[in-house]
Amino acid sequence: MSYRLGVDVGGTFTDLTLVNEQTGDFFLAKVPSTPHDSSIGVLNGIARVCQNAGIDPNAITHVMHGTTVATNTILTHSGARVGLVTTQGYRQVLQIARSFVPGGLGGWVIYNKPPPLAPLALTIEAEERIDARGEVVRKLNKTKLARDLRALRKKNIEALTVSLINSFANPVHEQEIAKVAAKELPGIPVSLSSEVVPEMQEYERTITTVANSYVAPRVSRYVRNLNRELKKKMKDVQLHVLRSDGGLASAKAAEAYPVNLLMSGPAGGVSGAIWVGTQAGFANVLTFDMGGTSTDVALIQNGKAQLRRETSVHEVTVRASSIDVRTVGAGGGSMAYVPEITGALRVGPQSAGAVPGPAAYDRGGVEPTVTDANVVLGFLPSGEVRLGGDMVIRRDLAEKAVQKVASALKLPLKQAAAGIIDIVNENMYGALRLVSVEKGFDPRDFALMAFGGAGPLHANALGRLSSAWPVIIPMGPGVLCAQGDATTSVRDEASRTFIRPFSRTSAQEVTRIFRRLAANAARTLDQEGISRAEQTQSYEVDIRYQGQGLLLTVALDIDDLERRGLDVIGERFDEMHRQLFTFALPEEKELVNLRAVAQGRPTAVKAVMLEKGGSDPVAAEVGEHMLFVDGRDQKGKLYDRRQLRAGNVVKGPAVVLQMDTTTLILPGHIGRVDDFGNILITPA
Repeated sequence: MSYRLGVDVGGTFTDLTLVNEQTGDFFLAKVPSTPHDSSIGVLNGIARVCQNAGIDPNAITHVMHGTTVATNTILTHSGARVGLVTTQGYRQVLQIARSFVPGGLGGWVIYNKPPPLAPLALTIEAEERIDARGEVVRKLNKTKLARDLRALRKKNIEALTVSLINSFANPVHEQEIAKVAAKELPGIPVSLSSEVVPEMQEYERTITTVANSYVAPRVSRYVRNLNRELKKKMKDVQLHVLRSDGGLASAKAAEAYPVNLLMSGPAGGVSGAIWVGTQAGFANVLTFDMGGTSTDVALIQNGKAQLRRETSVHEVTVRASSIDVRTVGAGGGSMAYVPEITGALRVGPQSAGAVPGPAAYDRGGVEPTVTDANVVLGFLPSGEVRLGGDMVIRRDLAEKAVQKVASALKLPLKQAAAGIIDIVNENMYGALRLVSVEKGFDPRDFALMAFGGAGPLHANALGRLSSAWPVIIPMGPGVLCAQGDATTSVRDEASRTFIRPFSRTSAQEVTRIFRRLAANAARTLDQEGISRAEQTQSYEVDIRYQGQGLLLTVALDIDDLERRGLDVIGERFDEMHRQLFTFALPEEKELVNLRAVAQGRPTAVKAVMLEKGGSDPVAAEVGEHMLFVDGRDQKGKLYDRRQLRAGNVVKGPAVVLQMDTTTLILPGHIGRVDDFGNILITPA
């Protein structure tokens, strides 16, 4: 027997899903994260899940890992000291940027521009020039370049970025600079924009490549260390890291192009949600992943996640494909407080994290958090829940923490706790609107799938706010991100800029370019031992109306392109433009970037079919419990999810308990258990 392991490292817990490759059976585990060294938590989790499955770790052949190392490097400003080489005259490319100021109409008054990832003091200019057609206008001055690189070496740079104007059309000068840098800066990793993102627009290409250099040393160190430790326990194991777009990258590719990992963590949950939704018959789903530190939301349409060509982490936006995940600083560990100046209750984005954690975890935390409020209200029963299998909830400590907010607001304890929950729910609903209403989608046309350790506690309330029904609680919501890691596949893409109005090109020319790009992307999968028979290709084009600055990314079927011509792209673009902006223009359309994606076969995981039962869930009932909901105490029932059967109908108010999460069903709602063990919550 051989096994594949999905691992998701969160801010509070590390989740694991172990899949038997022959039978499709899977096993779950959840252990506390170790923020000081994430690999320790991963190894602890491997020991736990192997114990649960009764197998030797050497039976694991592949480890698929979602990581937040690259994301946290950007957030904490702890990346490498990056040197930058630009074309002469373009030294201030990062300082000029795109002149975008966030914060609405008054943003320019209060906006503090963050320092660039590659400071001006570490930026040098190369005497060279290539025109937009890729022809050499001025040869590279290697003598001056070598002298300037030696000066950078004295400034202790830790990584080097090379981003020359028009290098997307001809990379020859960037490649020459890389050879000179290898001699003058031995041991310093070099990122070339013509390799990282060979597309037009010098600022986007530069910031993306600089971000790649910025996170590369830390990501490389983490991946190498984890790979080494894994091979000590599993000598033949292969490590893959989840990309932002939901595909897998080899350990080698993750080290070379870590900018593609910035949304690695959230992408795993969306991949898992696609798998669960497909099994349960829901193709259109809003995902709601609430963990200990943050909440991530995304939109799945027709069984596919919405992608975007930009990835944003805090104030850094790079050009790299990613699932369109929006994040808000609202999680179970989000701290509640009342500022003295305003006297108004605030929740997050500060978080208690894994250490010390919410007060109820009894790990030294004393500040009130969302988790503590849930305990006070009875949504998270104390003494009944053992998070990760071994952490007992302390109600007395939760009440003591939340009393700080109650005293500041001069409110009864439970009303203060309810206020905390109401505010965090509204914050998360705002994130859901970003991926639905603001993109032209009606939430009422979608189901809402909740996962993460805290998601099922708030899911019913979010369904009530958004009218997205049913609310789906999968079998293992607390470990769904790890399940997504285990069920996705190796992926790579190749792109090039190709600026042509429709009238100056043809479907045949575009198809030829797509075929070449697909062959380039497929080589990465070849190196992973994935046969061409197991590979699939998909195609995308960035397109605009001629003279327009805005680009939209359109997915297409290459057979349709060959059969019907460029109108296939144009019609889809007009449709997307109407959805987003309510109108389409009769102007000529213009291609900008072409992209091909190669993807391997996903891991086969067998969907668990639950034993049939009647509508009455009495066999799963473990007791009664008081909950404070809708402004008053109400008597509800507690259920053990392991004892629920397909067809059971749980009437709210009720709390469903399981190892990795807790599900709340509100009064006036019911939770029906489907054949796959999902709880489908709807208004009664």
